Amino acid sequence: MKFYTDEEIIRHYKMKDAIHDVTQGLDALNNNLIKVKERTVINAEEDNVMLYMPAINLQKQFSAIKVISIFPDNPAHNLPTSQGVTLLTELATGKSIATLEASYLTRLRTGAMTGIATNKLARRDAHVLGVIGTGGMAFEQVLGVLEVRAINKILLFNRTEQKAHQFKEKLVEFGVTAEIEIVSDVDTLTKQADIINCATKSEQNVYQHMNLKVGMHVNGVGSYLPHMREIDIDTIEQAAVIAIDDVAGAEHEAGEFIHASHAGRFNFSEAIELKDLINMDITREDTDFTVFKSVDAAYYDLFVAIGAYEKLK
Repeated sequence: MKFYTDEEIIRHYKMKDAIHDVTQGLDALNNNLIKVKERTVINAEEDNVMLYMPAINLQKQFSAIKVISIFPDNPAHNLPTSQGVTLLTELATGKSIATLEASYLTRLRTGAMTGIATNKLARRDAHVLGVIGTGGMAFEQVLGVLEVRAINKILLFNRTEQKAHQFKEKLVEFGVTAEIEIVSDVDTLTKQADIINCATKSEQNVYQHMNLKVGMHVNGVGSYLPHMREIDIDTIEQAAVIAIDDVAGAEHEAGEFIHASHAGRFNFSEAIELKDLINMDITREDTDFTVFKSVDAAYYDLFVAIGAYEKLK
């Protein structure tokens, strides 16, 4: 059985590949060619969690199970926020054929979902991206947006400003040519940006809706536990369109949406699942607010694990 490291996958499997494979996989899901069980989440200590995520692709004839940890404080110890592996099995024989490190693929597939949703929901003329939270999941979220919009300016905010400077250096080293500015307060960011990416473990909203630029699109990939919140509930209530990668998962895990639902300000039935969004033509006014929320599901890991394996084998 072959083992593929993050370093090998990073060299050969890029954001454009992931967006293609996630879109193709969602088409298979819509055609009942994906089998999936709800992921098992086991809380460890504090905000640390272990996840076990199985799925089968009947079209590609592969199954995958990802085992991954999410330890938000790991960067302080020079370790990734998420670490794990995906085991890939061929359905023809039941033989396990590859194990892939899953840290990069987890970040990449979430960034791909962000890119797909942003392409459908954000204004076509959006050119300023705001990033709230520059931790482990943030980099690929930026790459996802850059893949679908002509961003010429990126605003960064992080509670620890030094980490924002490190994030800027990483973007520059990667080859990002947009102007990059570090701001000292969130309001400066939200009043200028056309799109914002939130990737935090905050327990309260990380911005004030009243300070959002009109026509803003908001991506939220943090707040992965019921007690966490990062998107302002006013944004959820006033959004013209809300898309969620997996509504069933969000009902149990997306803290701000659970809170908004309990407050009678949002109903999960109003949300569009990403699998449906890919086939929709969204008509939006320039003044509309739109939102994408990601909580992840096993089939997304399946899509990119198969895609990466097919490029690497």
